[in-house]
Parts: sequence; structure tokens; C-alpha cells
Amino acid sequence: MKLSTRSLIAPAAALAMAAAVLSGCSGAGPDAAYGKGAAAAGLDDPAKKDIAMRLVSSAENSTLDWKSQYKYIEDIDDGRGYTAGIIGFCSGTGDMRRVVERYAKARPGNPLERFGPALRKVQGSDSHAGLGRRFTEAWSDAAGDAAFRSAQDAERDASYFGPSVAQAKADGLGALGQFIYYDAYVMHGSGDAEGTVGFRTMRRRALAEARPPARGGDERAYLGAFLDVRVAAMREEEPSHTDTSRVETAQRVFLKKGNLSLDPPLDWKVYGDSYRIDGP
Repeated sequence: MKLSTRSLIAPAAALAMAAAVLSGCSGAGPDAAYGKGAAAAGLDDPAKKDIAMRLVSSAENSTLDWKSQYKYIEDIDDGRGYTAGIIGFCSGTGDMRRVVERYAKARPGNPLERFGPALRKVQGSDSHAGLGRRFTEAWSDAAGDAAFRSAQDAERDASYFGPSVAQAKADGLGALGQFIYYDAYVMHGSGDAEGTVGFRTMRRRALAEARPPARGGDERAYLGAFLDVRVAAMREEEPSHTDTSRVETAQRVFLKKGNLSLDPPLDWKVYGDSYRIDGP
């Protein structure tokens, strides 16, 4: 999971979201123009998933062209060693190693395979021991191989996208809520680590403040509580990870508009840069 210096953003005050108020017999309100949460297409719909990837890429890589990021790799000095690929797999957290292992199964003898032992040794640290320039060059070169790109996709789905979307659906959340969970997974991981608060703790704290739809609660109120908890968690982390605009000027904007189905057009800002998605 990557927390890039390119994705650092100015913190803003977290605001509690009130429940949506319907007006008149038609039920017209702030969300009337959008699909109704879980009733609309989920984030695992191909078009929605691509939107999710573009949103994450705007925060992680300052571009909507997420497919150009398979080759990306650098040390961003966040204590996690190398950060790389489409969602910021890290040498220090184990997901980068799993990508390399997946690739080795699909393409035995590939140039990255020999770095597997070194990746196992540096897990849990920011060390480059046994890696270095030869490793980073091999990673970037491998991006030209469809099997390597598939390995990144598979690790993203197994460790981040799949679990987050499944939990969001179990909580009765629509595509926006599913994305909010997914982005939290990407940035923070599922569990707590030294100096960080993971997704499970964030969700537990949010549940103490509001009920999700699956428990009879209001979706907008619950998502507002979750975003409040996430912003607080981000501010608990080390200084390089305390930027909150990927929440406050993106996800919070969609929520305020009542766009629970994450339907385009979407307008948001990250680090002061403006982005727009008009359609799939």
C-alpha cells in the first residue's frame, strides 16, 4: 500500500454527515439524481471498478491513467521500503513479495524471481538489502509482460479490492461506500501496524458512532462517521501520511452530493489538483 509524497494533501476539518432528508411525496432530495446505494451497480461492476482505480490513481500517482503505473517503483521515504505498481505495493509490507511470487508462478525464471529471498528478508523494514537498482529496473521492465500486470491485478484483488468490497456489501453499502472501504484498505491495510491504524480498527470505531444499512442505519450517516474516523486515523500517523484531501475533497464531496452509487460525472480535488470523470 502506498502513501506517496506525490499524494500528500492539505488536511481539512472532518465534518459529521447528517442523515439524508427526503422532501415531498416524490422523495426528491440531494441523492435523487443518483442510484440508491446498494441497489445500483456495485464496485465490482467493470465500469465502476475502473472508476475506482482512476480515483485511487489520482491520489497515489496524480494521474487518472492507472494502467501506466504497473512500471512505477521508488522509495518514497515512508518507512516501507520500495513502493511500486498500480496501488503502491511495498517491499516492507509483504504485498510486493506476493506480486513477485505470483509472477514467478506464471512466468518461471523471469528476471524478478531471483529477488524473492531478498524481499522475504526485508519484510517489516525499509531496507533495500539484496534489491537496489537491478531490482527496480527488473520491476519496470517486467511491466511490459502481461503476466506481470496480471500478477499485480491478482494481488490487488486478493488483498485489497475483494475483501473491502465484500465487507462493504455485508454492511449494506453501495458503490461509494465500497470505494470508501477500498481506498482505506489501499492506504492503511486491513490491520493495525506500528504507527498506523488499519481498516478493521477504523470500521470498529465507525460502528461505535453509527449503524450501517445492514444494521438498520442510514447509509450517509454511517459513511460520514467512517470518513470522520479515517481522517482522525490519518492524523494519528507519521507526518508524511497525515494528508486528508483524498477524503475531504474527494470522497466527502461525493457523499455530500448523495452520490451513493458513485455515478459519473465525478469532480474532485487531490493535493489541490482538479480531476473529472465524465463516464466509463
